[in-house]
Amino acid sequence: MVEVPDEQRLVEWLDEICRDVYQRVESLDGGELASYIPELANVDPDRFAIATVTVNGESALTGDHAQLFTIQSISKLLLYGMALETHGRERVMRRAGVAPTGDPFNAIELDEKLHRAPNPMVNSGAIAITDMVEGRDLAERTDNVLSLFERYLGRRPDVDQAVCASEHASGHRNRAIGYLLLDQGIVDDRVAETLDLYFLQCSILVTAADLALIGATIANNGVHPITGDQIVGPKVARDMLTVALTCGMYDYAGEWAYTVGIPAKSGVGGGLVGMLPGVGGLAVYSPRLDEHGNSVRGIRVFEKLSRDFDLHVFDPERPWSPET
Repeated sequence: MVEVPDEQRLVEWLDEICRDVYQRVESLDGGELASYIPELANVDPDRFAIATVTVNGESALTGDHAQLFTIQSISKLLLYGMALETHGRERVMRRAGVAPTGDPFNAIELDEKLHRAPNPMVNSGAIAITDMVEGRDLAERTDNVLSLFERYLGRRPDVDQAVCASEHASGHRNRAIGYLLLDQGIVDDRVAETLDLYFLQCSILVTAADLALIGATIANNGVHPITGDQIVGPKVARDMLTVALTCGMYDYAGEWAYTVGIPAKSGVGGGLVGMLPGVGGLAVYSPRLDEHGNSVRGIRVFEKLSRDFDLHVFDPERPWSPET
């Protein structure tokens, strides 16, 4: 069992850990950029950052931690929490279940028996959830999404308009999903507007440090570790953590839960955020992706840290508990 240092030395200890794993993983150059979104093929493939934030607001940052990149599918987790807060579990579950799927994240399929998307972390479920964002028009709905991010980040986020335009121009598969959802009566008759909002939410710019702060907030029962604001309720945070563990890593989610065991969400922009309940958030940014759409270096960082420091949520020797 790893001995966790007292709070005074915790930041220094986290810095040492992050620097060490950064150096061990930095040489990995496998994987490919998400070129199916043309603008994402233009990012620097060698960017790499590791960031941690504890539930007490302490942070450790290594590498390109201030580099902005598009959040992509990690936005799905935040919008899911927003939908649960706004509409309640029952209404959300009518649109998207919580069943993990072994299919790719952009599969054009629904739960035919229950007439809903399989879960909110695949594109069909995420589009169904984005459709629940309230507002009279796209501008008002966009403002609601950006306001949500502002509460997590402590600043109004920018949107990468070039990536947003690229997603809009190449997003034919998501359009097919959107109109399938409409055909099944799952979303309202404003599909084009909802898809525009979906492309925009995926194009919001964040840093690895931002993702770690988001992760720490969710891990802290929805309480922001810096401001003390209740961003989402404790039960909503619990649901977000659960879905992140079972569905957050695309069709790699089962193996991830088995080997790493940390609630997490990835994005094809190269971001990966993990949430250790009662402890904090851990984030990696590295844009080279594996065949599942997950960051190659990000996967390796989490594997090493989970193994070396008993971070699996079900590890009997886990020292990182809320009581520690």
